[in-house]
Amino acid sequence: MSDFFDEHYQEYDAWYERNKWAYLSELEAVKKILPENGCGLEIGVGSGRFAAPLGITVGIDPSKKMVELAKERGVDARLGAGEELLFKSSTFDYVAIIVTLCFVRDPQKAATESARVLKPGGKLIVGIIDKESFLGKHYQKKGSIFYGHARFFRIKEVVKILRIAGFRDFLYYQTIFDYPEKIKAVEHPREGYGKGGFIVIASQKKRNIE
Repeated sequence: MSDFFDEHYQEYDAWYERNKWAYLSELEAVKKILPENGCGLEIGVGSGRFAAPLGITVGIDPSKKMVELAKERGVDARLGAGEELLFKSSTFDYVAIIVTLCFVRDPQKAATESARVLKPGGKLIVGIIDKESFLGKHYQKKGSIFYGHARFFRIKEVVKILRIAGFRDFLYYQTIFDYPEKIKAVEHPREGYGKGGFIVIASQKKRNIE
């Protein structure tokens, strides 16, 4: 996948310009449950489109071109994979995995690694395109240059992965209530899931997980 994103990094980054209002709506949903303080890590930082405006200081990504773009946006971005985080245990106050879980080789291992590098009681924030939503079904049917390589998840599947990794206390926010190209203003995120295409899931690391 790193070679694929290295080849198509410019097209990936341009999506956020073409779909400005959808992108800003996704940011608003993440802001609802992202901690205001503390040291954060984004796994799959991409071009820094989320980390930079959200104040997430550290990011990793397996794509060299993506890391270069993220650095240009002021993120301390490094080459790496979510399944093998090159950080000490209990380093971060929160970890974000935004539109990335569907691309990692081993989602369970990435969640377990997230728990390891989080401080006890730290938060994990996961943003996904809900497989069962209108948008998830659209991408699965239509495909795209990027989502053609994705493995979509139902919300319950993600929660199961996170529970196994030692997370609890789940909170959900949703946005993207129309196709991205049709959105003409920032959508207000709503609590829960089942209506929006983009879902943000917050959970907390159990304090006895090392």
